[in-house]
Amino acid sequence: MKDTNILIVEDELAIAEMVEIILRREDFRHIDICETYQKASSYISTSLYDLYILDIMLPDGVGLDLAKQIRLKSNAPIFFLTAKESDADKIRGFMNGADDYITKPFNPLELAARVKAHMKRYTSVFKPSDEKVYKFGYFMLDKSSAELTVNGEKSIVTGKLFHLLLLFCENAGQILSKEQIFLSIWGEDSYIDDNTIMVHIRRLREKIEQNPSNPQQLVTIRGIGYKLVNEEK
Repeated sequence: MKDTNILIVEDELAIAEMVEIILRREDFRHIDICETYQKASSYISTSLYDLYILDIMLPDGVGLDLAKQIRLKSNAPIFFLTAKESDADKIRGFMNGADDYITKPFNPLELAARVKAHMKRYTSVFKPSDEKVYKFGYFMLDKSSAELTVNGEKSIVTGKLFHLLLLFCENAGQILSKEQIFLSIWGEDSYIDDNTIMVHIRRLREKIEQNPSNPQQLVTIRGIGYKLVNEEK
């Protein structure tokens, strides 16, 4: 926890300072705070963080765009901490790369618990000793570098898509139910629905399949779940 770098983007200073206090009580030491979109964008461009906590509505931009910027370079967990609480807002947040979505006002203990849970999952995936390369059909996934190669060409895969593909690679040949996928990728405290999983499966197929509309690698087992065909080459 002590070596974790965290970026908080929040234009209400009182809330930003409260979040900082909560995290420092959990032994997180390296925390930066930005109150504007422009400043946050600069921080994101020049520094790497292990966790991002973003407000959506900022005086000079929106946190959704910051999340897109983060996902171009990092798989680190992204939290939205916002007053926007409709189901549509939450789904939009997850579709833009969020790992969790917390509405204001929030319970400090819940925020701390969620942060620790996500950081535990994140660091367990990205351990320096993990160097296994998975090869299936047309694609190859390097776990240590989070690098996807399809038909010999490098392809960008970040955030939830990387974790989802890694889950299937580590369980190749096994059927994974939607419930198993939900718990492994989003966690039991997250807010998603079946449609969110289906959208992520579709986006993943667009990355690894020759014909995403007729998948041969990541197949649907009707009424049960999904399976990555175990044909390692």
